[in-house]
Amino acid sequence: MKQLEKRAFIELHISILLAGCTGLFGRLITLNEGLLTFWRLFFTVLLIGLYLFFIKKLKKIKLKNFIKITLTGALLGLHWLLFYGSIKYSNISVGIVCLSLISFFTALIDPLVNKHRYFKHEFLFSFITIIGIALIFNFDSHYQTGIIIGIFSALSAALFTIFNKKVAKYNSNTMLFYEMLGGFIFIALIMPFYLYFFPVENIFPFGKNLFYLIILALFCTVFLYYFQIQALKKLSAFSVNLSYNLEPVYTMILAIIIFQENKDLSLYFYLGFGLIILSVICQSVYVFLKKAKNG
Repeated sequence: MKQLEKRAFIELHISILLAGCTGLFGRLITLNEGLLTFWRLFFTVLLIGLYLFFIKKLKKIKLKNFIKITLTGALLGLHWLLFYGSIKYSNISVGIVCLSLISFFTALIDPLVNKHRYFKHEFLFSFITIIGIALIFNFDSHYQTGIIIGIFSALSAALFTIFNKKVAKYNSNTMLFYEMLGGFIFIALIMPFYLYFFPVENIFPFGKNLFYLIILALFCTVFLYYFQIQALKKLSAFSVNLSYNLEPVYTMILAIIIFQENKDLSLYFYLGFGLIILSVICQSVYVFLKKAKNG
C-alpha cells in the first residue's frame, strides 16, 4: 500500500507540474476565455477519441454512470471557462493564486458530499489561504474582477475534484474521455449565448493559437488529468487539492521568466502569496508528524 501511495504522489506532482503550465496558455492564446475553453476541449476529446479508437478500446458503462461522469466533466468545463476568464481580466499570477482557495472549498463541501466529519486542521490551513487572498483583493483593486472570477473558478474546481473522486473507480482512459466529452458538450451548449454577449470576429484558431491549443490539449490536459485520476484512486480529495496549492509556484516562476509579470505585482500580492505557501507548508508538516506518530 505504501508503494502504491508513493506512486500516487509522484503521479499527482507530475499533474501539478503540467497544471502549472496551463495558465501560461491563457495569455499565449489570444482567443477569449470561452473559445479557448471550447477548442481546448474539442482537441482533447479528438485526441483521446483517436487513441481509444486505434490503440485502446473504449469500455462501455451503464447509462447512469455515463451521466455522472459527463456531469462531472461539465464542472471541469465550467472551471476552465472561469479560470481563463480570471486570467484575461487580471493576469496569470492572480488567476492562478485564486485557485489556492480550492482547499477551503474542499474542506467545506467534501464532508457534506462524502458524509464524513469535518477536520479542524483543514479549516485552519485554509483560513491562512483566505487571508492571503484577502490581502491581494483589498490592496490590488485593479485585479478585483479577475479575483472574483477566480474565486468561482476555485469553487468549481473543488466540486470537480470531489465528484471526480466519487467516479474515479472506472478505467482512467474511459473516465478521461467521458469527462472531457461532458465538458465539451456543456461548453458547446452555452457557446451561442456566450458569443451573443461577447461577440468576436473569428471563432476559429489559426497559426500560433492552433499550435498552442494542440500542445495544451495533449500535454496539459490529456496527460495532466490521466495522472490526476490515477492519483485520486489512492489519495483523498483534500490531499490532492491542497497539493495543488503548489501549482501557483510553478506558474508564477514561468510567468515571471516568460512575461516578466513581477513588474506588475505589488508588495501585498507577495505577502498574500507568502501566506498561501505557508498554508501548504503547515499541511505538509502536519501530515508528516501525524504519520510519524502513527508509525
